[in-house]
Amino acid sequence: MITVEFWLRIIPLLAVLTPVLGALLIAWTGQRRANLREFWSVAAGVVMFTLVGSMIPEVRSGGSPYLQFFEILPGIELAFRVDAFGLLFALGASLLWILTSFYSIGYMRSLQEHAQTRYFTCFALALAATVGVAFSANLFTLFLFYEALTLVTYPLVSHKETDEAKAGARKYVIYLLGAAKLLLMAAIILTYNVAGTLDFRQGGILTLTDVSEQPALLMMVFVLFLFGFAKNALMPLHSWLPAAMVAPTPVSALLHAVAVVKTGVFSTLRVFLFVFGAQNMHELGADNLALIVASVTILVASVLALSQDNLKARLAYSTVSQLSYIILGGALLTASGVLGGMIHISIHAVSKITLFLCAGSIYVSAHKTDISQLSGLARHMPWTMMAFAIASLSIVGIPLTSGFVSKWELVNGSIETGNWPIMVVLLAGSLLSAAYLGPIIYKAYFEKGAEINEKIREVPWMVVPLMITATASLILGIYPAPVQELARIIRDSLSLSGGLLP
Repeated sequence: MITVEFWLRIIPLLAVLTPVLGALLIAWTGQRRANLREFWSVAAGVVMFTLVGSMIPEVRSGGSPYLQFFEILPGIELAFRVDAFGLLFALGASLLWILTSFYSIGYMRSLQEHAQTRYFTCFALALAATVGVAFSANLFTLFLFYEALTLVTYPLVSHKETDEAKAGARKYVIYLLGAAKLLLMAAIILTYNVAGTLDFRQGGILTLTDVSEQPALLMMVFVLFLFGFAKNALMPLHSWLPAAMVAPTPVSALLHAVAVVKTGVFSTLRVFLFVFGAQNMHELGADNLALIVASVTILVASVLALSQDNLKARLAYSTVSQLSYIILGGALLTASGVLGGMIHISIHAVSKITLFLCAGSIYVSAHKTDISQLSGLARHMPWTMMAFAIASLSIVGIPLTSGFVSKWELVNGSIETGNWPIMVVLLAGSLLSAAYLGPIIYKAYFEKGAEINEKIREVPWMVVPLMITATASLILGIYPAPVQELARIIRDSLSLSGGLLP
């Protein structure tokens, strides 16, 4: 007889295996039965979202489903543990996968793209790896799924198989695998040697004694983690992200909103809060280092975005900047700062996926890729440009949009620490966001575009998902409780365990 306890333990495994099964069914169905193939993609997304969502009551009540597969060495296990932070990340990824699947159908069919079966197969495997990262109970498990994500997304980045696509994919995999092998693996080994375990624990697995006895070593370990998780796109290890823009637009959406970069910042916050802990980071001065690197990335990436005429390239540099808001929030180590960083993972995902879906819609319907070509486009693509405008306002952080919610918490976090330079960075970042997104909206709505083809028509399969995500950016701005609640659970538990600064 299957008990409730047993069911709760295996749900994380089922959530990871569902997209794997979906990938197998997609590959088996193949090109000749395209409708069935794409049905499997959508169905796997719906089932995975349902499985992930079914754990909400247990986590809300203070539970943390745990499943251990085997132990390699004492303190090194392959295991899943679901907490509120991981659940929040997995919910966002699985929900956005469903919408991206519908969008991908419209995109791939409209452009008559080749290798669609490979595309949908790798897409499903990428979501399996992402949820595996979300539910990892320790650094060892996280590392395995983190690396798997890099490998299964490589065919997606190189999908077009042009020289440019192959070059971008090579840079993508060299940066991410190289950082993981040279930096991340070393950090994990050193952490195990010091702490004797790789398990995630509230307040960290390192002790103040470890910090006082080996400050130089642990500071080096922190730096290795900070840059080893290269998917967080911190400067100077960021250039792989703009290079990956040669991929199809749904893949760009996957990279920027659903999976890849979000696993980077998610993993970084895991290390901040569950490996080092707030007190140890503060004692080492690691929090200041992270704040400086994040602040520089926010400002420099925003300035670089201003110089990009290619729409996807500008959005790529925007992502580099916005990811560092999450790192900055975690590095503040206060209740509001950490809350802002955690919820910005989900809130940025919804807004940024909207922008990329809009970029793809523009490419498919109008065959435009550069911002200088978008004059007057709103008259021909009203739904797409409306969604783009809403998501842009959210990225800037305008009140009544979701972006305001997370950035308000980040401002409160900087006030709690008395760190006024961070407030200046937050304000400057928002102004720069307005500077690189505002002209796009102005061109589309207020400039005349005689060159625009009057026969331009939006693709319904693509417009519906982007309008849903744009609407979500507004709803979460007015009613952010669904995202805030799970983030507050982990924030409050960290506060009670001494895992945050007072």
